[in-house]
Amino acid sequence: MGDRIHHVVIVGGGFGGLAAAKALKNTTVHVSLIDRSNHHLFQPLLYQVATSVLTPGQIGSPIRNILRRQLNTTVVLGEVTGVDVENKCVFVDGTDRSGVPIPYDFLVLATGVTHSYFGHDEFAAHAPGLKTLADAVAIRNGILQAFEQAEAEEDPSRHRDLLTFVLVGAGPTGVEMASAIAVLVRNTLKSEFRRIDPASARIVLFDAAPRVLGTFSERLSAAAAKRLESLGVQVRLGHAVDQIDTDGVIVAGERICSKTVIWTAGVAPSAAGKWLKAPTDRAGRVRIQNDLSVTGHPDIFVVGDTASLDQDGRPLPGVAQVAIQQGRYAGKLIHRTLAGQPALPPFRYFDKGNMAVVGKGFAVLQSGQFQMSGFIAWLAWAAVHLQFLAQSSLRVSVFLQWVWTYLTGQRGSRLIVKHRGCTPKHPKSEDSAVVTVVNK
Repeated sequence: MGDRIHHVVIVGGGFGGLAAAKALKNTTVHVSLIDRSNHHLFQPLLYQVATSVLTPGQIGSPIRNILRRQLNTTVVLGEVTGVDVENKCVFVDGTDRSGVPIPYDFLVLATGVTHSYFGHDEFAAHAPGLKTLADAVAIRNGILQAFEQAEAEEDPSRHRDLLTFVLVGAGPTGVEMASAIAVLVRNTLKSEFRRIDPASARIVLFDAAPRVLGTFSERLSAAAAKRLESLGVQVRLGHAVDQIDTDGVIVAGERICSKTVIWTAGVAPSAAGKWLKAPTDRAGRVRIQNDLSVTGHPDIFVVGDTASLDQDGRPLPGVAQVAIQQGRYAGKLIHRTLAGQPALPPFRYFDKGNMAVVGKGFAVLQSGQFQMSGFIAWLAWAAVHLQFLAQSSLRVSVFLQWVWTYLTGQRGSRLIVKHRGCTPKHPKSEDSAVVTVVNK
C-alpha cells in the first residue's frame, strides 16, 4: 500500500464506530471519527434516564475522553450528509461550515438508526421516541410533569387522562420502559404527592404482535407478560395503533385518553444506502458482503444497525453486540490489509444472548437453548450492562446508584429541566405533558 499514512474515516461514535476505532489503535494510520454528538451513548440504559433512575452523565461519555490515549485518532464534531465514492470523500456539516469534504482511504459507516413510525410520521408530534439523551430528558420531563399537572388540576375527572401513560411497541425498549414507569409511580412517587395517588397511574403497553418480546422464546415472553401484569401494566396485543393525537391514541376503534404517549415500536436506518447508491433490504439497511464491505467497494465497510447481513439464513439482529463485533472486525481487517497480512475469514457473529429487564429485580435471559427468568437473570443483566459501560468511573457510579435505588426506591434524577434555546420540533397543546426536544 506504499509508505503514505492512510486515512481511515469512521462515521458514528456508537458501539460499532468506537469498536472500529479501538481496533486501529496500534495501526499506522490516521483515524478520523465523525459524530454529530460529542458523546458515546450507552443506549441499552437510555430508558433509565427517561424514568429517573440514572442521570444523562451516567450513560454518556465524551468520545474525546474515551479515545484520549489513542494518538492516531482525531474526533470531529459534525454531521455527515453524503459520500462521494468516486472521489473517496465524505461531506460534513460542522458548526460553522457545511458540505466540508473529508477524504478517506478506508471508510467505516456506523451511523445507527432513528425512529420509524411505519409511514405515519404525523405520530411523531405526539409520541416521541427514545434514541438520544435529549429524547430521554424530554420524556422524563413529560412523565414528571404529568404528575405535577395532576397535582395542580382542580377537576378530579382530568386526573385519569393526565396519569395515563401509553407506550406503543412491546419489544425490549417498550417492556423495560413500561415496567420502569410502573416501579417509579408505585415505589418512588407514592408518598410525595398530597392531592393525587401516583399508584393510581394507568400504564398501557400496545403492540400489533401477538406477544411481548417477540424475539425471545414463548416461555420467556409469557414470563415477561405475567411480570408486567403484576406491576399493573395493561398489555394490549394484536392490534396496531390507528391514530395518535393530543388526546391520546385510538386502537381497534377504542379511544385511550392520555397526555403522555411514548413511541417504542420501530427503527429506521440512516441514509447510508442512499449515500452509497448501494443495494439495501426492505428496511433500507445496506446489504453487505461477508467481510462487511459494500459490493464493488472493498474500501467501504458498513457495520451495526445500518448494515444488513444474513447468517444461517436469518438477518443479524440490531443489537449492541452485533455492532461491537462488526466494528472490531472491520478495524482488524483494515489493519491486516495495510500490514500486508492475509485477510480475515468471513465475519461470523457470536451470539452471547439476549436480555431484558422487567421491573425491579426481574429479567429474562436467553442464550441459545439456555433460558432464565427472575432475580438471578436480573443480576446477570446488571453485571453485563456494567461491564459494557465505556468508562470505569461510570461502572462505579451506576452500580452504586442501582444499589441505592434497589434498597431505598430513591431515584438518581427527578428534575424537570427545560433547556433554554431548545424549541419543540412539533409543538403540542398546552395540555400536553410531553416536551419533544430537537437534538442536533
